[in-house]
Amino acid sequence: NKKYIESDKETNLIKIDVKDKGIIVAELYPDIAPITVENYKKLVNDKFYDGLIFHRIIKDFMIQTGDPLGTGIGGSDENIKGEFSENGIENNLSHTRGVLSMARRGGNPETEETMNSASSQFFIVHKDSDFLDGNYAAFGKLLNGYDILDKIATTTTDQNDKPLDDIKMNGIRFVTLYEE
Repeated sequence: NKKYIESDKETNLIKIDVKDKGIIVAELYPDIAPITVENYKKLVNDKFYDGLIFHRIIKDFMIQTGDPLGTGIGGSDENIKGEFSENGIENNLSHTRGVLSMARRGGNPETEETMNSASSQFFIVHKDSDFLDGNYAAFGKLLNGYDILDKIATTTTDQNDKPLDDIKMNGIRFVTLYEE
């Protein structure tokens, strides 16, 4: 039986503690998206995600969080380079169920600015959405907590895809894995 224990040191494993819902554990892939993972780890270290809500939830698509304003327009201080093929960077991690990927500003047409606009907002894919491949920086995947993902994804939302009742993260922390 695999157990996860919190770690003060950076690892490639994180747990997302969702208030009243449970724990999601995911693995980060620095070999696939090094800039994205480094930025994400920095935010986790800074406890940036503590108390933030899932502000955008679309069943059978994805759940999104990481905005300190809770509106969809906020972020952290830094923007990072978008690690995906449309932006000239190879990233072969497909947006299948359970994949973590960076949200960013969209544009039509896409510009260098919109492609490199990710900061702290990220989403977890609820149902396979490979149409996102090549345009968004996927950087990790759930190891467990798919039941929690489903619980969050099926929450009642308003016309702006915002949950009627806040779904809040207690925090995101690094964990290490051991076998029992």
